[in-house]
Amino acid sequence: MINKRGKKRPPIWQHLSKVAASLLVVQAVILGTPALTKPQEEAESTLPYNQLLEKIETGEVTRVELDRRGKKAKVTFQGQENLVEVDLLDRNPELIESINAANIEFEIKDSPDNSAAIGIGINLLLVLGLILGLGMIIRRAVSVSGQAFSFGKSKARFEMEATTGITFQDVAGIEEAKEELAEVVTFLKEPEKFTAIGARIPKGVLLVGPPGTGKTLLAKAIAGEAGVPFFSVSGSEFVEMFVGVGASRVRDLFHKAKENAPTLVFIDEIDAVGRQRGAGIGGGNDEREQTLNQLLTEMDGFKDNAGIIIIAATNRPDVLDSALLRPGRFDRQVMVDYPDYQAREKILEVHARNKKIAPEVSLKKIARRTPGFSGADLANLLNEAAIFTARRRKEAITISEVNDAIDRVIAGMEGTPLVDSKNKRLIAYHEIGHAIVSTLIPHHDPVEKVTLIPRGQALGLTWYTPNEEMGLTTRAQIIAQIAGILGGRAAEEVIFGWSEVTDGASDDLEKVTERARNMVTRLGMSALGPIALENMNNQVFLGNDWTNRVEYSEEIGARIDNQMRKIVFDCYGQAKKIIRENRSVIDMLVDVLIQQEVIEGDDFRKLVSEYTELQEERFTLAKG
Repeated sequence: MINKRGKKRPPIWQHLSKVAASLLVVQAVILGTPALTKPQEEAESTLPYNQLLEKIETGEVTRVELDRRGKKAKVTFQGQENLVEVDLLDRNPELIESINAANIEFEIKDSPDNSAAIGIGINLLLVLGLILGLGMIIRRAVSVSGQAFSFGKSKARFEMEATTGITFQDVAGIEEAKEELAEVVTFLKEPEKFTAIGARIPKGVLLVGPPGTGKTLLAKAIAGEAGVPFFSVSGSEFVEMFVGVGASRVRDLFHKAKENAPTLVFIDEIDAVGRQRGAGIGGGNDEREQTLNQLLTEMDGFKDNAGIIIIAATNRPDVLDSALLRPGRFDRQVMVDYPDYQAREKILEVHARNKKIAPEVSLKKIARRTPGFSGADLANLLNEAAIFTARRRKEAITISEVNDAIDRVIAGMEGTPLVDSKNKRLIAYHEIGHAIVSTLIPHHDPVEKVTLIPRGQALGLTWYTPNEEMGLTTRAQIIAQIAGILGGRAAEEVIFGWSEVTDGASDDLEKVTERARNMVTRLGMSALGPIALENMNNQVFLGNDWTNRVEYSEEIGARIDNQMRKIVFDCYGQAKKIIRENRSVIDMLVDVLIQQEVIEGDDFRKLVSEYTELQEERFTLAKG
């Protein structure tokens, strides 16, 4: 037998032998001790053996009681009522002779022999201990075997009437998905409404979307609205170490669902069990693939699973097996994407119901400032704002707490501000370099905030408000983004010289290299033409080769490198040109940033505009 840690367990007879040996040792110790005595009268004093003989010869002793088993003598002296106790030797012939010679009253009273009873008791304890030990071992073996037989049981949580406390009223911002899923609820409640005209109830609905966009929340809302038996299980709960257990759990889940049909089954993170088959290195006979095969058979095989609707959620649809996605299994795929401006406003209204918010706080402005936030991010934002409010002992959430919460969610926890030193000024020039290039170059997103307050691992930050109205990104926008990212390094080189550039731009350079390579190899935005030379989905464990195959020659590879360098160097030169031409305004902005430590986007653009107009007026007056 193998225990949970992988070590071999000793056989049962070894356990029993150890218990028996222990009890035998206890028995030997108890039985080997002198016999227990029960004194009839408590002796007040003791007397040595040789003095007893002397007192018998002098006639001072009147009566003697001998206890041969206890090796004791109890002596009564003339004129005394108390007994005197004397320890005897193993053999005492001279004592008996002296007593007979002195004609003393003599009696032998041996203490009772309890060794037989004690021996019987110890033996009974030994037998009882062996029986108890054997019973515990048998019980443990039965428990282990019971667990082994229960491996194949489904771990799905079942609710006859799902009381999740969530309905479609609690889900905002994903109206298209709600409409699709509300139809599923109607299928469950009133199937005859659709079957009367020949419509077939869909077997499966796949919720696809990034993390935090509300897929699990939608499933809870469906359970709360449908009023039918509801099973919920995670995809990872099907997969075990032993081959066949996951498939058995799938069979058990569908068996229980058919007994309670019409039923709703929700499988969260289905990509844990539904990945493409044949992706394993050692072949296809592994536990996950057997589980997937059973799931495919149960959803659309020879068996009829009428009245069972499967809803699954995943944020990795690219890794799912194609057989799982075909009609008849998952008939519908509902996209749950990041919310837009109006959706974010509705989501904020839902999460603001149980929070005290000051009247001057506008949820519309918060929604406008949070493009790219998921529903979970927005919930976390208001929660962080509430935490800041409680920490500052305020009665309601104000715009100050909201701003701090946005910064916390975007950039991380606030660190200790830097002291006024050379490093602080260098970081200020770096961040102002980002902001000034992003502001003055066309097609770039507007600056949201510039700060010298450290957050996370960054000593300074400049972030922007993306324009979410345009779903596509143009080449001019990507070039502007690369130039803005290089603005920090350009400011370091122009202001302090090449020898003083720092490693603060390491993350910027990684982003620039990645975007330039994508422009050349994937987007066709270079002199090489509209050709896709690389694929981002070449992954080993999805059934592809071990190596990332190169689809082009060495000559093309060299041209790719040249085009990447040209794009980056052109953007870097453009950023340095902007820094040189606006040196005076940069110096002014750095002084303001060091003094205030934070410049909001509107204030930044206002300072740049006012300073530029002032410089133009001075130039005009000087020229005139």
